[in-house]
Amino acid sequence: MTLMFCALQGPPLILRPYGQARAVHSADPDWADWVTLLAPLPGARQVFVMDVDLVQTSCGMAVPLMEFAQDREDLNTWASGQGPAGLQKYQARKNAVSIDGFPTGLPGTVDT
Repeated sequence: MTLMFCALQGPPLILRPYGQARAVHSADPDWADWVTLLAPLPGARQVFVMDVDLVQTSCGMAVPLMEFAQDREDLNTWASGQGPAGLQKYQARKNAVSIDGFPTGLPGTVDT
């Protein structure tokens, strides 16, 4: 997995950590260990745990300067309105496979 962090304010900088990652789902035994490290989200599907092997930086001089306006609550409102059964039904229908066709391993989904 590669992550990319761009400085949107202050000095220009891009930071890329590279490494091996795995998805931890709500049915996994170590879910509670990882999910409690993050702010609670009603529709949380997985947490990615990454062992970083390499970190590189680059100048970031083409990254635009941007200002944060506010968080959006749309997804949290929608997910809360679905309830646990509604979220599971949605994920089984929409999130069983990745964009490239691989099974996601989400609980309650059928691998195709």
